[in-house]
Amino acid sequence: MGSTDRDRKHPIQRLMDNPWLLLVLGVVVPFVSYTLWGWIEVLLTPAAKLP
Repeated sequence: MGSTDRDRKHPIQRLMDNPWLLLVLGVVVPFVSYTLWGWIEVLLTPAAKLP
């Protein structure tokens, strides 16, 4: 009696129903992954040998 439709939704379904959270995740996840990838590339690049 006390349970509503919201109580019965799966957590993934509630995530997919929130467009603002999906927008934030769509911006933050690529930003963090490409930034981390860039820092790893910078750290693994050997020092240039000057002539």
